[in-house]
Amino acid sequence: MHTKASVQSVADTARGIVLATVEIAARPEHVFRALTEPDQVVRWWGSDEAYRMTNWEMDIGVGGHWRSEGRNADGTSFRASGKLRRVDRPTALSMSWMSDWDGGQASVVHYALEGTTRTTRLTLCHEELVDRPDACRAYAEGWRLVLGWLQQYLAPQSTEAFFLLRLNPPRPNFSEDMSSEEVALMKLHFGYWATLLQAGTAIAYGPVADPGGTWGVAIVRAAEMDAAWVLTDQDPVIRSGRGFRYEIFAMPQLMRGE
Repeated sequence: MHTKASVQSVADTARGIVLATVEIAARPEHVFRALTEPDQVVRWWGSDEAYRMTNWEMDIGVGGHWRSEGRNADGTSFRASGKLRRVDRPTALSMSWMSDWDGGQASVVHYALEGTTRTTRLTLCHEELVDRPDACRAYAEGWRLVLGWLQQYLAPQSTEAFFLLRLNPPRPNFSEDMSSEEVALMKLHFGYWATLLQAGTAIAYGPVADPGGTWGVAIVRAAEMDAAWVLTDQDPVIRSGRGFRYEIFAMPQLMRGE
């Protein structure tokens, strides 16, 4: 079991700034994804004891809008929104920030990601909180929780974990109208997963006959979520750049018969 470094979060009420840092056992690209992709954000941002993010939308690009909705532990709802000011994937992200729990007052949040192939140091700066000491202190505590949730999501405390990988094709009718080039690409895809199955990394894989459109599924064992993302990044269909996209779900338990 690996030990996690604690999240550092400090409020400078005189300058109206919150500065928070955390070390995450994941590559910068995967941290950036977790911060921006809606299907990921709603899985990790929140807890039953505090609040849960229930919806997240983000138009990636300078000037793009982002908006979120959530529900507090007492059942009340909240919203936050803003515009993106800087997008340098995967090293920097800045956005204006307005939330209804803060009276809709404007502030700015910056993320800076520095890392290697295995670790990312995430630094967050929430500024333009001058003359608002209570809000500054509240945001410092809030970001401490948020970065802790993000850290746990990307690198759960376990020597081995299992993950369900969903492969979304570039179009709903992909399985019905594949071109000859796409047929050849899928053969490489299945060959890749057959190798992982033989190695014991993959537990199972195959297509799912969803009435809304066929998609692929795989169950893998990995030390952490970042390792699962590495597996997807190496899939020939992802490397092809043809519009395939993976979603990853952690599995707290994997029940298997002998």
